[in-house]
Amino acid sequence: MANITLVDDDENIVASVSLALESHGHKITAYHDGASGLEALLATPPDLVILDVKMPRMDGMEVLRKLRQTSQIPVIMLTSKDEEIDEILGFNLGADDYIHKPFSQRLLLERVKALLRRVGIGTGEAEAQGDAAARAIRRGKLTMDPARHESTWDGRPVKLTVTEFLLLQALAQRPGFVKSRDNLMDAAYDDQVYVDDRTIDSHVKRMRKKFRVVDPEFDAIETLYGVGYRYRES
Repeated sequence: MANITLVDDDENIVASVSLALESHGHKITAYHDGASGLEALLATPPDLVILDVKMPRMDGMEVLRKLRQTSQIPVIMLTSKDEEIDEILGFNLGADDYIHKPFSQRLLLERVKALLRRVGIGTGEAEAQGDAAARAIRRGKLTMDPARHESTWDGRPVKLTVTEFLLLQALAQRPGFVKSRDNLMDAAYDDQVYVDDRTIDSHVKRMRKKFRVVDPEFDAIETLYGVGYRYRES
């Protein structure tokens, strides 16, 4: 169903995760350190990446940071750390989801399934393209093309991750209407995936930063403190 790259230095996790995913029809390619994993990801991009945080040669955060310079491949981070700052840093760098070790294979499979569904893998191509075309958006300087997963601002491309794209799409569909963080969670995540308010805030912060690279005056995403966010069409 999907080509998935797994980067983790724990051989037991690599073996068990690979077996679980392959049993569901996925093709798995595994690497045991960050440097070789990054090289492979850049040379042959997969459909999805499962990336451990703590690894030799190059940790997962650095791999993610370098990967996001050129690629928006969906990424699930694996971490044995409980510190909240690590999770927030990962989302700020562009991670799409997080799983804390130890985790059940069932949980991982559901997270992979949910993220692939958000990308559009595993659905009928014609159905996905038809639905995406119906949801194409033009709002002032913003253009979003779900069929190609492309967004532009005043004609200039802005590369968004899967989660960022879905969040912006939810906001831009109804300019002026406030979306609570719960609304945005529902729009960007499967209902079996729990994320907290800070995760949404991290994604919005990263989106704004990307748009301000092409337009320093970008202010289309408004924060209503204590309420949520809304898209302001100029």
